[in-house]
Amino acid sequence: MVTNDAAEHYPALRFLSTSRIRKIYQATLTCLQRTGVEVHNTEAAGRLQAAGARVDGPRVRIPAHIIEDAVAATPPSFTIFGKKAAWDMTVGPGHVRFGPGPTCTYFIDPHTGERRKTRKGDPALTALACNHLENIDYVMSLGLVDDVTPSLAPVHEFAQMITHTGKPVLGWAFRKQHLQAIYRMAAAVAGSENALRKKPNFGFFSTWQAPLMHTDEDLANCLWAVEKEIPVIYLGGALAGMSAPVTGAGLLVSNLACMLSGLAIFQLKKPGAPVCLGAVPAPIDLRTARVAYGGPEMSIYSAAMSEIMHYLGLPFMGTAGASDAKELDLQAAIEGTLQVVLAQMSGADMVHDTGFLDCADIGSLEMLVMTDEVIAMAKRLSKGIEVNDETLMLDSIDTVGPGGTFIAEPETARRCRAEIFQPGLLDRDAWPTWQESGAESMRDRIREKLADILSRPVEVSLPGDVLDHIETILMSAEKNEK
Repeated sequence: MVTNDAAEHYPALRFLSTSRIRKIYQATLTCLQRTGVEVHNTEAAGRLQAAGARVDGPRVRIPAHIIEDAVAATPPSFTIFGKKAAWDMTVGPGHVRFGPGPTCTYFIDPHTGERRKTRKGDPALTALACNHLENIDYVMSLGLVDDVTPSLAPVHEFAQMITHTGKPVLGWAFRKQHLQAIYRMAAAVAGSENALRKKPNFGFFSTWQAPLMHTDEDLANCLWAVEKEIPVIYLGGALAGMSAPVTGAGLLVSNLACMLSGLAIFQLKKPGAPVCLGAVPAPIDLRTARVAYGGPEMSIYSAAMSEIMHYLGLPFMGTAGASDAKELDLQAAIEGTLQVVLAQMSGADMVHDTGFLDCADIGSLEMLVMTDEVIAMAKRLSKGIEVNDETLMLDSIDTVGPGGTFIAEPETARRCRAEIFQPGLLDRDAWPTWQESGAESMRDRIREKLADILSRPVEVSLPGDVLDHIETILMSAEKNEK
């Protein structure tokens, strides 16, 4: 175990004391040994049984030593590489990495404002937007494309993303052959399979199922990714009061049991495999029985889970920059901002679903653009106040003296941009100046920025033979699916 040193980089935000974290962790170990989880993959169950787990059909009861060995074997950090060194993404302590999520059924058309089904071309637009948003670190599709062979949607999404961004990409897949197609695309972009192994340009995003279940295909995909040395992000979402206990503590145990049992399977496959565990530990809305995606509890539970992961020395993916609102409005701003601030201040290593609306059913590039600004502000909050002999500025205070001004001091000019946040979208002009400039609303400025981004040419150009190879992979996947 480690202490919460990783989280202490951030200004104080803790929902759990160390003693409570230990109690939740010990309760999770008890749950795994007494109740166990269902493992519907033969290889995974076999590896757990060989390590000392008790297997009774799909039910697997896992002793504590298997989990503790897995935690010890997992690297505290790993890197997914971009086309530029500045885009390389280290996942681990000291960084909070933000990006969109996948699988929204609907997409807000950035040109017409229409809510429509997600279609081919939308993941490319998302990738273009992410490329130009400074505080978005990786790319996911923001939608499940509807106008392709349904089972191949993630393959088409990956092809569009990897050809329209130089930032790291997270892909997902329904079946192993789909992941293999994605892998071949990534290898083509990297230059070779060997180059991809050395510097993976994508991570594989997969899910565990609540309550306490691991499906055959999810595990088969993850085990194949582990074998190929592709970083795995393994995330799920037990719901308080529905697929998990209604209490926050019980919800955390239920989520953690799935996360750690999955981790054990991957580390038994290949000790030292790069893995980031994740959870969307949300409550249900008491009136509608829908997930309260924008509720404060999800941010509290996610922050608490981040603290537990830091205690264990493991990377964690949380959720922020999402809302239950149906459009970019005040509700979206309130819910998305609260989530981002708590995610940043709790030090979650990765954060996904930025840009989601309507309970993860609508992808919105406008929401993504607005949240990019919120993330910048949250990062400034997390810097806190640096206190040392230089920042105390006693010499400058002495030079200026009583009644003086610091605006012309060289030290002020040298430090001002690092100390004082400069917004890109927020307005700070006086009323007359604002009116003279067109009296634009925040929504107007967001739309202008998005339109400007989408009008720019693709920054990342791939050789024609690579693009042709990716198209061939897509055609082959379509042929094999029929």
